[in-house]
Amino acid sequence: MIDINTSKKDTSKQVSGGRMACFLPFLSGGGAERAMIHLAEGFADLGWCVDLVVAQAIGAYASQLPAKINLVNLEARSPLLLNKTLALAKYLRSEQPAVLLTTLDIMNATAWAQGLSGVSTHMVMIVQTHLSQQFRDRHSPLVQRLRWQMVKQFYPLADRIVAVSQGVADDITTMTGIPSEQIRVIYNPVVRPNLAERASEPVDHPWFTDDIPTLLGVGRLVKQKDFATLVRALAIVRQQRPCRLAILGEADEREAEIKPALDQLISDLGLEQSVAFLGFVENPYKYMARAQVFVLSSIYEGFGNVVAEALAVGTSVVSTDCESGPAEILNHGQFGRLAPVGDAAALAEAIVATLDQPLPPEMLKARSQDFTIEASISQYREVIMPRLPVAAS
Repeated sequence: MIDINTSKKDTSKQVSGGRMACFLPFLSGGGAERAMIHLAEGFADLGWCVDLVVAQAIGAYASQLPAKINLVNLEARSPLLLNKTLALAKYLRSEQPAVLLTTLDIMNATAWAQGLSGVSTHMVMIVQTHLSQQFRDRHSPLVQRLRWQMVKQFYPLADRIVAVSQGVADDITTMTGIPSEQIRVIYNPVVRPNLAERASEPVDHPWFTDDIPTLLGVGRLVKQKDFATLVRALAIVRQQRPCRLAILGEADEREAEIKPALDQLISDLGLEQSVAFLGFVENPYKYMARAQVFVLSSIYEGFGNVVAEALAVGTSVVSTDCESGPAEILNHGQFGRLAPVGDAAALAEAIVATLDQPLPPEMLKARSQDFTIEASISQYREVIMPRLPVAAS
C-alpha cells in the first residue's frame, strides 16, 4: 500500500472556494519548483486551503516551504509512472480538491490519476519548458518520438493549459495541434514582496565586495544551461579587462559529467582563479544585487525566472536569445542585451557593452513588476475561478 504522509496540514482551515492542490514530482532547487511554491504561497495568502502535493518530499526546497502551505508527501518511493499515479489518485479521492495545478509532469501522472480517482477535480497543466527543445536535448530520437506522442495524446485531457511564455505556448500548439487560443500564457510568479529586503542581506564572498567586476550565472549544472559557453565568454572578456564569474547552482546527478567537464575547460583556459562555483544558495538575490552583470547562457528555457529576478534587484542582464522566455522578459533587447545561443564571442561582446553601459536600475525594477506574484495570481484566478463555487476574499 502507498501511504500519504501529510505534514504542516491543518484540515480545519476551510475557505469558501474549497481546497486547491499543486502537484510537483520533487522539491528540487529549480525555477519551475520555485514558481509553483510561489503560486501555492500566493493562493494561501488569498485565504485558500492549499496542498503542495509531491511524489517525494526531497530536494533543496524541502526545508524551505512557508508554514501556510500544507505539504502532502505521497511517498511514491519508485519513480515509475504507475507508482506516482496510484498515490496521486488516492490523494484525489481522499481530499477531492476543486482545482489541481500541475507542472513538470511530462508523463502526465496527473491525467491518469484524475481518471483513476473518478473525481471532478479541475486539472490545470502548467508547461514550464520548451518541450520540443527539452526532448531533443535529453533523449534519443526514439524516446523523443515516444514522448512527443504522449504529449500529443495526454495534454488535451487537461481542463486548461497554461504556458509560462508565448514561445512555450507556440511550441505546445505545434506539438499537439491544440489551438493557441485554448492555451493561456501566464508569466511565472517571480517577484515576491520581500525580494528587496532579501537582496539587501550581506554577502561574505570577497568577489562581491571589491571593485573588480563579477559576472553571475544561476542554474543547475546541466547541459541546458550551457555554462561552458559562459566560461568561454569570460575568457574573451578577460582579454579586455579584469573580470570574474560566480555560478550559483547545484549539480544534477542525471548529468554528473557536466561539472568535471566545466572544471577541465576552466583549467584549459587558465581561469582557475577567476571562476567560483558556489553551489545552491537559499538566497540568490543578494548575489544578484551585487553582481555587475547577470548572464543567462541557456540553450533553451521555458520562462527564465532568474532573468526576471535579476531585473527585480536592478542588475543589468545579458541573455542568449534562446527558446523561449528570456527575449520576452527583456522585450527583445529593450531591457537587456541578447546574444545567439552557443556563441561565446557574441556573448562576450554583449557583456563588455553592458559593463560599459549598464541600464538604469530603476527601469529594470519597473519592468520586473510584470512578474510579481500578485500579477500572476490575478491571471490564474481568471483561469480557475469559473470552476470554484465562491470566490475567496
